[in-house]
Amino acid sequence: MSKLVPLFALLVLSGCADLKHAGQDIGHATKKTTTAIGHATRDATREIGHASRDAVKSVKEELE
Repeated sequence: MSKLVPLFALLVLSGCADLKHAGQDIGHATKKTTTAIGHATRDATREIGHASRDAVKSVKEELE
């Protein structure tokens, strides 16, 4: 029985390390994904804003 305790502890610790590594991988992938989504949203919003501004300027110039 005493020989099995260190073996069991080693298995549990290596399993924990694997879970920790998997969690870190998921966390990093999630961070990269949300950053990409955020940047794409920012860029799309900027383009919409610029197009709206240009349209307003164009209408204003036509009215003058």
